Amino acid sequence: MDRARRQAERAQQEAERDAAIAQLRELRQQTTSVHLQSFQPVHPPVVSGPPQLGMPWALAEAQAFHLMGLGVFARAERAAAKRNAQEDAPAYLAAEQTRLHAVHGQLAAEADQWWQALVANDEETVCEVVNYAFADNPAAGCAVGVDGSVLSVVMRHQDIDSLPGQTPGVTSSGRPTLKTLSKRDRTLWWLTSMGSNIIATLKEGFATAPGITAIDLAVLTRLPDTQRLGFVAYGRWTRQAIEAGPWREPGDALRFLDIGQDVACSVSTTASGNLSTTIKPLDTSRLPGLQNLLDHAQDDASSGDTSLADLDGDLRANVPAAHHAPTQDHYRIRPFDEWKSQTSPSLSPAPTALGHAAPTVLIPGQTLALPEEAWQGLHIAFTFAGADADLTLFLTNGEGRVASDEDFVFYNQPSAAHGAARLLGKQSAGQQAVERAAVHLAALPAHIQRITIAINMDVDSGLTCGSLTHASLSMDCGTGAAWAFQPPSDPDIRAMVIAELYRHTANGQPTWKLRAIGQGWADGLDGLARAHGVDVE
Repeated sequence: MDRARRQAERAQQEAERDAAIAQLRELRQQTTSVHLQSFQPVHPPVVSGPPQLGMPWALAEAQAFHLMGLGVFARAERAAAKRNAQEDAPAYLAAEQTRLHAVHGQLAAEADQWWQALVANDEETVCEVVNYAFADNPAAGCAVGVDGSVLSVVMRHQDIDSLPGQTPGVTSSGRPTLKTLSKRDRTLWWLTSMGSNIIATLKEGFATAPGITAIDLAVLTRLPDTQRLGFVAYGRWTRQAIEAGPWREPGDALRFLDIGQDVACSVSTTASGNLSTTIKPLDTSRLPGLQNLLDHAQDDASSGDTSLADLDGDLRANVPAAHHAPTQDHYRIRPFDEWKSQTSPSLSPAPTALGHAAPTVLIPGQTLALPEEAWQGLHIAFTFAGADADLTLFLTNGEGRVASDEDFVFYNQPSAAHGAARLLGKQSAGQQAVERAAVHLAALPAHIQRITIAINMDVDSGLTCGSLTHASLSMDCGTGAAWAFQPPSDPDIRAMVIAELYRHTANGQPTWKLRAIGQGWADGLDGLARAHGVDVE
């Protein structure tokens, strides 16, 4: 028993050692290979055109408005309402097409003006664009100014004390082990990591700002001996030197010392050829370019002047969340009632919608036929909390495949079928978020047999549908009828089909049916899109 216990303990220790070794190797690889990534050069922005709207959509919108509040058996009133809708639909369609075309022209002019400012090295434009690009970098970077075609950047490198104190090694018998990281190896690791982040920052800066020909870059860190902030590297690197490369392996990162102009680094090679292990702040009096940045800087956060502590805080505050800021829907389509009230101010208020009854709660696999009133306007809302998710729609044939990528409705393409299916945006609702969509089944072209309603988790978060809480899909129409479905919380998937709408024939009459599903894909949006025939690059 003792022998078995000792063997189990030894196996546990070896497993923990192997895991620690693998973790250290992965950390070293990650911190010294940042410069190996590539950055796509920025191009003139292309403003996508407005959604294409069609008469079936306009008529469905108008009918939903005019029929609102009318009972099923009010035949004369409903017939008059449909005639009014037919009269209003052409004017509504023309007005929205004209307005959206004007919006597109304005956006295109603004995009061209922005591009001209960027290539002309307008300081505010360049710094804003570069800092947005830097927001998700492992070493925080900040563009602080432009002089002609030279960009000034400050980078915050990790403190050397944050590196682990151990490194993988082998025993005299050749067995893997962990050994103490020597001061020289620790310094070399830190220096290589700094060079890797410098090169990556320069590559991304040049890719983002096409008019910049050189970058002055200063590296800020906390010094190990004094625990005070200081600059440990500074220099100027040209676009030509960085783009000449090549950058193939971690060791290439140390070339930052050789390819720049007037490069100064606190870590140097001694006369005997060894690497210095003492990290001291640069003598700014010998570096005029760096001195200009520090003329009034003191390492004292309570000082009234700009301080290194303030700069350090600003750099660390430049967080990747900036990449996920919600975008404005420039091509928002005015609802019919809004257009009607603006074109006919004296018009009596819109009919009151019928009150919504308690929604019919569906279970997975349940189907039901939708009332005809739902064909004119179906409102969809996905409510959730706990993590971020996006609503998507697939307009497919009977086999569940899209005719083209244009039948895929998602955040970058919020409208399809000439406006018959579109996303209406995501909003906060107390502690929860809700994303809405609108579908006009009566306005869909004949080749669209199904509408798949799906969600996918934010790709960058790495979270699964198991992170969602209070998730619920609800639908309603102008008659007051409503339906709700709570999809399962599945930790093994990143995208899910919640429900689908599909054409059906009952007693020789066409109808639309709703089916609750709640099934998903482990590989997220890519797998979901491919399954429905979308070409994913």
